[in-house]
Amino acid sequence: MQDRYQKEIALGYQQITVLTAAVGLTVPTGTRMIRIIPESQAVRWRDDGTNPTATVGQPLAVGAELIYTANAAGVLKFIEQTAGAKLNVTYYA
Repeated sequence: MQDRYQKEIALGYQQITVLTAAVGLTVPTGTRMIRIIPESQAVRWRDDGTNPTATVGQPLAVGAELIYTANAAGVLKFIEQTAGAKLNVTYYA
């Protein structure tokens, strides 16, 4: 039986604490997967090249996990829905 487990190699961690305006990620070279978890307040995100707003974009609740694997991670942007949001982001090869 062939082992299909793929080991994830962490490339870095980022915590974003200022989300009053749309903000992108600092994606390390070689990233294939990103794990994003909001803390304190919910956020919204978009990956279509348009900035999210506090009321427009995909909502992501506090403690919910977004696993992002698209090649277009460079256009992924976030904004807080309510003041005080933080994002915890881990990048994997």
